[in-house]
Amino acid sequence: MIRANENYSKLKASYLFSDIAKRVNEYQAKNPEAHIIRLGIGDVVKALVPAVIEGFHRGVDEMAKDASFRGYGPEQGYLFLREKIAENDYHAQGADISPDEIFVSDGAKCDTGNFQELFAPDIKVAIPDPVYPVYLDTNVMAGRTGGFEDGRYGGIVYMDCLKENHFLPALPREKVDLIYLCFPNNPTGSTATKDELKVWVDYARENKALILFDAAYEAYIRDPDLPRTIYEIDGAREVAVEFRSFSKTAGFTGTRCGFTVVPKDCMIYSAKGEKISLHSMWNRRHTTKFNGVSYPVQKATEAVYSEEGKRQIKEQIAYYLNNADVIRKTVESLGFDYVGGKNSPYIWVDGKGRDSWEFFNLLLTQASVVCTPGAGFGRCGRHYIRISAFNSLENVTLAMERIKEALK
Repeated sequence: MIRANENYSKLKASYLFSDIAKRVNEYQAKNPEAHIIRLGIGDVVKALVPAVIEGFHRGVDEMAKDASFRGYGPEQGYLFLREKIAENDYHAQGADISPDEIFVSDGAKCDTGNFQELFAPDIKVAIPDPVYPVYLDTNVMAGRTGGFEDGRYGGIVYMDCLKENHFLPALPREKVDLIYLCFPNNPTGSTATKDELKVWVDYARENKALILFDAAYEAYIRDPDLPRTIYEIDGAREVAVEFRSFSKTAGFTGTRCGFTVVPKDCMIYSAKGEKISLHSMWNRRHTTKFNGVSYPVQKATEAVYSEEGKRQIKEQIAYYLNNADVIRKTVESLGFDYVGGKNSPYIWVDGKGRDSWEFFNLLLTQASVVCTPGAGFGRCGRHYIRISAFNSLENVTLAMERIKEALK
């Protein structure tokens, strides 16, 4: 008989954002006149910038002519895009990344979830808490964990991110093989300095571990002293894979494009301790299971790196960061502690002892504002909520006025 992968049965009953949607739909059904403002899920609201739309049109127009039509393209991405990524995102930061170390995909979520397929099922995995759920859930699906109890899965090394450690995880006390890091962080919005990242790179080199570094929000860094990529750190090419997304950078949440960097210096090991090229392994996995991002989307993405594209996208990011400033000022005026919002579109708010779902329900029912309960990101988030800056300035301003009224 055909049998199920029973690791799926370990997963919590519902995905975080499904739970939120269910509660919001129930509230809307009972209050059909309510104008709900959504500051929960990290989905952008601004249209694609004109330069990107022009790039899209160029790609579509080429597909309409036999002479310029493109069929199957390289699974790793067209060279014209990979060269632009290498030049603008890495060489400009002093990072030595070549175009053939870049793999274009349909988004960072897929790549961060799929990358763990390359590793043995019995490796020891270290994951921050709170954390973006995909890192954890995909390892559960792969069978690397025990059951779920008291908010955590057995077999995972959880790295607590707390107010006391400025929401930066400490090195694990036990030896681990795979480490997930995300800066600017989702969900807390915290950031890491070069010195702080150097500690992790040194640990990985000393212990033959690997860092999966999610840099999906690097475009929101305002502080010029903060690293934009882990490859600004000496030695990172040997022990780190980096994931990037155009979803938040350029509003591609509905367009779908991202990329993963796998340096050729990066090695993993066989059971006998023999070195294996991680670049070669990912290339095999990528070309076997993925057929490439469409040509028009890659042309649109190329336009992100044009002078007009850079200017327009910088303005769009500044718009969302201005929203974040409005949220931060409101949170401060209400006397709540928080982190994030300065170099990130997320503000992580301490609920003053409230359960995060209780806080979520309060804002939904009293202010018609949707946030994200911190418990959905891990046990350490049980008394926090995440507020997203991804909405219109008008809605953000109105939402803050309602929250002030609800919490006065």
